[in-house]
Amino acid sequence: MRLCSIASGSSGNCTYIGSDATHLIVDAGISAKRIEEGLKDLELTPKDLDGILITHEHSDHVAGLAVLSKKYEIPLYATEGTKEAILKSNAKNVPDRELFVTVKADENLVIKDLNVCPMHISHDAAEPVGYRFRYGNLKAAVCTDIGVFNEYTVECLKDMDALLIESNHDVNMLQVGPYPYYLKQRILGNRGHLSNENAGRLLDRIISDKLKGILLGHLSKENNMPELAYESVRFELQTGQNAEISRDIPLYVAPRNTLSQTIHL
Repeated sequence: MRLCSIASGSSGNCTYIGSDATHLIVDAGISAKRIEEGLKDLELTPKDLDGILITHEHSDHVAGLAVLSKKYEIPLYATEGTKEAILKSNAKNVPDRELFVTVKADENLVIKDLNVCPMHISHDAAEPVGYRFRYGNLKAAVCTDIGVFNEYTVECLKDMDALLIESNHDVNMLQVGPYPYYLKQRILGNRGHLSNENAGRLLDRIISDKLKGILLGHLSKENNMPELAYESVRFELQTGQNAEISRDIPLYVAPRNTLSQTIHL
């Protein structure tokens, strides 16, 4: 199994996860052309995709969805709330209803040789989810757009071998930045986004020596910097309750517009 971000940030998100036999992407928030180019770098084509897993309906997660899914007739996995929000959106182009497969949080589904289990997340969308994956004894998860984490989140993300998690903003940069007050409050709220510090605190709760790598994703262009996200999360881990374990676990920042480090399991 391998995990790689094709693009990650406040303007567009797409993550690849797959095995030798099964190939999936989580979200299609960039153009179909850019997704095709990213897959090519992974020695794949959209024809290889067995499904697109959609976390929620915001444009930075679905912008390329309609074009890609219609062109290649790729199944779309989404919660009922997310599906209806996409189909009822004001977007010029929406996916075909027939391509959707409805999923529910905490209910497993099998896509060829991968087991997929959605999980609840706290975000201001219709019915948002993160996704957990299992291939044999290997586990991975993609979890972004989290306003707040709780014990449920911690339990869902324990015992992972690989993880892409949100590290959206630096609180100080956001507070003094150019965003209007209402938008700052939305991002900081319980249905907004996870700060660098809170990403580190969540990781400290779930980290184990089983983890082979962590990708920090969904960084804000205006309110964060890759170096700042990395150092802030690393500081929280080094001063947390699992500091000794965290020292040996690779930590990467997913780029906005190019492929990230691939975590091979």
